Amino acid sequence: MPDPLKIACIGEAMIELSFDGATPCVNFAGDTLNTAIYLRRNLGIKHAVSYVTTVGVDSFSDRLLDFISAEGVGVDAVTRHPSLIPGLYAIDTAPDGERSFLYWRENSAARALFADGFDSLAPFDVIYFSGITLAILPENIRTAFLSWLDTSDKIVVFDSNYRPKLWPDVATAQSAIKAAWLRTNIGLPSVDDEMALFGENSEQAVLNRLNSWGLTCGALKRGAAGPLPLDKGIVISEPYQKAASVIDTTAAGDSFNGAFLGEFLQNGDIPTALKTGHNCALEVIGKRGAIVKRR
Repeated sequence: MPDPLKIACIGEAMIELSFDGATPCVNFAGDTLNTAIYLRRNLGIKHAVSYVTTVGVDSFSDRLLDFISAEGVGVDAVTRHPSLIPGLYAIDTAPDGERSFLYWRENSAARALFADGFDSLAPFDVIYFSGITLAILPENIRTAFLSWLDTSDKIVVFDSNYRPKLWPDVATAQSAIKAAWLRTNIGLPSVDDEMALFGENSEQAVLNRLNSWGLTCGALKRGAAGPLPLDKGIVISEPYQKAASVIDTTAAGDSFNGAFLGEFLQNGDIPTALKTGHNCALEVIGKRGAIVKRR
């Protein structure tokens, strides 16, 4: 693995609207952006993390890029669209910490990502993306991106992050996400997403399928039960810490991904990376918002 590493996290950064009681709060987030930020926080300073997306030329896009930069994540590979703007979503959080979302993203600037090809990805050693990344890309760009991965020498990291409303139908999602798994070196699936998309009724069936597709490096996220290694030969000997309280589950999986990758890419130890990712997610769900303040 190259040292130092240059890591690209690809996807859609959005304007986030939430409420603290009756007071509206405006922030910025998005699944791969959340991961990029927590990866940056858990990765040695000699390594570089960049975010790859498309934004507008409006003032909110300017604020979004300032926010990303303030977290130490590079924005040199971000492109600007002359007429489109970032998408927006609103969070409604239930008393038990579970959340629901309303989205305004159908015409977001991020849907124009890679319209001019993939040259912006050439400098990077590691490519991280998600099922949401795939879902927002037009079909021809999505197909071209997956084909480009075949010809690249990048370390590919993927989280299927299945959101049915972003896909025209289940078959299209299954085809694209399977294609991504077949190209993945480090996998970070969630058991609920995989079961919902591919129809399994157990975590063992999910592991068996992913292993049959050649994926044995990474973690199967299981929420409060804690993650399992994709490699069945790795035994986790210590129980995972339990959450003291659950305030807001937003970005639980994204933060796990970032902390897991930060540990694993530096030290190559799966059990330690699983614990690091799990503990980071516990901290995040104990506070409001996708991005918690740095310690």
